[in-house]
Amino acid sequence: MTRRLLIRATGTACPGQLAGLGKALAKGGARLLDINQSVTFGILSLEALVGIERDEDLEALLAESGAALGLDVQAIQVSAEDYQRWSSEASQPRLILTLLAPHLPAGILAEVGALTAEHGLTVELIHRLSGREPLDGGVPRDHHSIQGACVECWLRGEEVDLDALREKALALGAMHGVDIAIQEDSIWRRHRRLVCFDMDSTLIQTEVIDELARRHGVGDEVAEITERAMRGELDFQQSFRQRMAKLKGLDESVLAEIAESLPLMDGVERLMAQLKRLGYRTAILSGGFTYFADHLQQRLGFDEVHANQLVIEDGKVTGEVREPILDADRKVELLREIAAREGLAMEQTIAVGDGANDLKMLAAAGLGIAFRAKPLVRRQARQSISTLGLDAVLYLIGYRQIDLEDGHS
Repeated sequence: MTRRLLIRATGTACPGQLAGLGKALAKGGARLLDINQSVTFGILSLEALVGIERDEDLEALLAESGAALGLDVQAIQVSAEDYQRWSSEASQPRLILTLLAPHLPAGILAEVGALTAEHGLTVELIHRLSGREPLDGGVPRDHHSIQGACVECWLRGEEVDLDALREKALALGAMHGVDIAIQEDSIWRRHRRLVCFDMDSTLIQTEVIDELARRHGVGDEVAEITERAMRGELDFQQSFRQRMAKLKGLDESVLAEIAESLPLMDGVERLMAQLKRLGYRTAILSGGFTYFADHLQQRLGFDEVHANQLVIEDGKVTGEVREPILDADRKVELLREIAAREGLAMEQTIAVGDGANDLKMLAAAGLGIAFRAKPLVRRQARQSISTLGLDAVLYLIGYRQIDLEDGHS
């Protein structure tokens, strides 16, 4: 009859400990069923689940080996019922919960623990994705580092109401100034290949059409049209045409001045450098203008750009609209078209945006992220980032800071 034991070893880490324990397990005729090991601040923690058919005194062998290796070793009997429960839990779907913030308050762990317990979820693993915080509390050691802190938790449990869990996580995060993202784990998570971005207030820290209107002296009039659209009195295409009409006569030199001084969003340069290094295809899908999206493409290296075209004649903006207007529906179409052309499944796509005009795109993508969005958009999007820069997208894909530092000096 098979006996099952949970072997737990702790102590100061040093080379050769795994080999020594492995020899003791082999001598005792054990079969390895599962194993986990971690080292934190030089302290080793190893747990191994083993099965034994023979009557050798494995506990004595392990105690002797542990004493020689400077480890405290325990052998805990695992009942058939406990083993069956463990096997059942291991087959349950896994969720990934990610905590992001400039600094993570310790109290958030208790809150997250209570939230996951309320939904019947077991915390299987917690590990840090961000780099180590400098001892002086300053900024990370080089310009390749993502600023802020990120911790990832692996959760297991029965079927969960994800919408309800995300809604509670969003409210909890807002209380503590922490972004809490929850996504289902799958083979696609580390195999995304296409990232599509909105431009205004996502890649850049401004709404270009508002800046154009301000420079043309019609800022208040354009703002009023925008407000009507937000109240639902106008759809995107109607409001876009009306706002464009207000720009009639704007000199092209103003466009060039604005394009040269576009304020980039925090972290966008780090994000683009890493996405290119990692082989992702990148695109801008914007309800703004190609004039400015093309400028960002040259500056940051986007693979392709899709936006609305300003009509310019004799050096002046005509105020007319060149069809088709790139609206929410067209963004989704382009996302699907690019994925199909590149031979990608939709699960391999990522979309990032901040406005209601991006919601359909965010819903269609494998990973949709609302970035520094208004509350309505954050509530409807599956994931959101508000506390860190745009490069925190890399954490939601699952990269660690140490992964991103490879190849940089």
